Amino acid sequence: MAWFKRKEQGIQTPTSEKKDSPDGLWYKTNQGKIIHMQELRENAYVCPDDEFHVRIGSKEYFEIIFDQNKFEELDANMTSGNPLSFKDSKTYEDRIAASQKKTDLKDACRTAVGKVNGLDLVISCMDFSFIGGSMGSVVGEKIARGIDHALANKMPFLMISKSGGARMMEAGFSLMQMAKTSAKLALLDEAGLPYISLLTDPTTGGVTASYAMLGDLNIAEPGALIGFAGPRVIRETIGKDLPKGFQSAEFLQEQGFVDMIVNRRELKRKLTTILKMLQN
Repeated sequence: MAWFKRKEQGIQTPTSEKKDSPDGLWYKTNQGKIIHMQELRENAYVCPDDEFHVRIGSKEYFEIIFDQNKFEELDANMTSGNPLSFKDSKTYEDRIAASQKKTDLKDACRTAVGKVNGLDLVISCMDFSFIGGSMGSVVGEKIARGIDHALANKMPFLMISKSGGARMMEAGFSLMQMAKTSAKLALLDEAGLPYISLLTDPTTGGVTASYAMLGDLNIAEPGALIGFAGPRVIRETIGKDLPKGFQSAEFLQEQGFVDMIVNRRELKRKLTTILKMLQN
């Protein structure tokens, strides 16, 4: 006789009473370890087991940098048009609308002004979740207006880059943002106001070729991928094998393209030190 006997057949618990774990409660690291999102958040989204810097967006960076997460967002409702009437499998307008619904963002960049340990700072931060953080007209305009705000109020400016490059759906309009933002940064330089560029994973394409590398101080996060074209394209172009990790933040620091690498947990403290130094 079996030691266990089922008296009632089937699962009796109604679906409405099931105790499922909510989405986004846990994070699986690169090494396969599971960490609670609250612990990860308290660690500035850096995995405690291997120091891996998890990709985050403007919401998380503002939370880390601004005092008490208090800030005023500039041009919050600016959205992109379709100047070239672009359409592939769907229209550009539909792609924008779908990305806005999926990410709860208006475009791939947000600009805000607030305080960092009591010091005024304007931040433009890119979001990779919105069409790969691609640089279009809205991204360029938000950065330009953020710089204008810094100029008008004599504040330092921080650019946090995270991008796959220029937005193909806007073609030449997206490439024009490289010159536009660079010209605005020149005005910031003439006014003697600090510009700090933070390069995160990944920073590539036209973003790297313009504002991302023009900082008075270029800093990067550990292990960040930073480059223009991808390794395969470069290898096929020059016909040579490339140095291991040649597009990593650490390699670029060795070559003098990046001034310092800052762990995200130390970011706010380091920014405070840099701002005090540059303003004095």
